[in-house]
Amino acid sequence: MSEGCLICAKHRGQGPLVGPHVWSDEHVIVSHRPVEDDGTTVLGYLFVETRRHAPTLDALTEPEAVAVAKAAWRATRALRAELSPEFVFSAIAGRTVAHFHQHLFVRYHDTPDQYPWMESLTWPGAKRGDDTEITALAARLALHLD
Repeated sequence: MSEGCLICAKHRGQGPLVGPHVWSDEHVIVSHRPVEDDGTTVLGYLFVETRRHAPTLDALTEPEAVAVAKAAWRATRALRAELSPEFVFSAIAGRTVAHFHQHLFVRYHDTPDQYPWMESLTWPGAKRGDDTEITALAARLALHLD
């Protein structure tokens, strides 16, 4: 773990990125996005992160890359089963925090076209939940990943 890394801190249970745990194995951790300043967050926004501090996809070991792919695939299927979204999107950007993390997030049905894929989370009609709701969703999602 890297001392100054926000994702490494998250894995220690510290800092602003800590959200409900969904699933983990020896290589990856899947968690839900934490609540925002208003006490809610969009339901169905997950992170797949490596346990080991590795800055980018190409810095992963082969076992880590396989574990990430498998976890993302299972988590996507779990989101579809629990939330029945129109789409489940995936993004690997990594420009803000140099620790590998993959975003998985849903686009709810009836999201207007003016909200393209990354902006679909800002649509006011997207389902939002508080700590209790996202913790319950994380527990339901976990059942699909074991």
